[in-house]
Amino acid sequence: MRLPGPSNQLGYDTRPDFSGRFRALQSILELAPLIAFFVAYYLGGIYVATGVLMAAMVLMVLVDYARTRKVPAMHGVSTVLVLLFGTATLLLHDQRFIQWKPTVFFWLLSAALLGSMWIGKQPLVQRLVGKVLEGQVQVTDATWRKLNLMWCAFYAALGVANLLVAFNASEATWVKFKVIGLTALVFAFTAAQLFWLMRRPAGEPSAQA
Repeated sequence: MRLPGPSNQLGYDTRPDFSGRFRALQSILELAPLIAFFVAYYLGGIYVATGVLMAAMVLMVLVDYARTRKVPAMHGVSTVLVLLFGTATLLLHDQRFIQWKPTVFFWLLSAALLGSMWIGKQPLVQRLVGKVLEGQVQVTDATWRKLNLMWCAFYAALGVANLLVAFNASEATWVKFKVIGLTALVFAFTAAQLFWLMRRPAGEPSAQA
């Protein structure tokens, strides 16, 4: 999403959109392990894909650290889970472990969202989305809390959906759902939330820190 900036006389934004470029690069970095997993699956099967995913996740956090000298919390948690469940998958030769990984991650995220309603000054969704919308919209505390609960329910539901597909459909179907379906659902939900927030009345009072 491009943030508004200084415009020239023709009305075009002339400020370099460094924040937008950074977010675009971050999105590509986050998708790279999924793409590597997807390609590896069709080239070598689930166990090859699991090993590739493990290596790609480690590489992702190394790139994170090289670029910013820190690792985003969700990247770190996801990498630890991939390494744990991936190791179990390869050692026990049982793909069910790696199939559980998305559900565990989504449920941990859902629990973190729920816990942030009482821990910290702001709900977790406000800390994440608020930075993207800073200076563009004003949202009440009550609205942020409602949104936080919606995200909590959404990720809990995604965890259930992953299990339903993993254990009631073919392995290939689950791989497609994991890489394409879950990614599309998260993107659509996030985009819908941002669109709704951006269209809220400008006069709505801002949330207090």
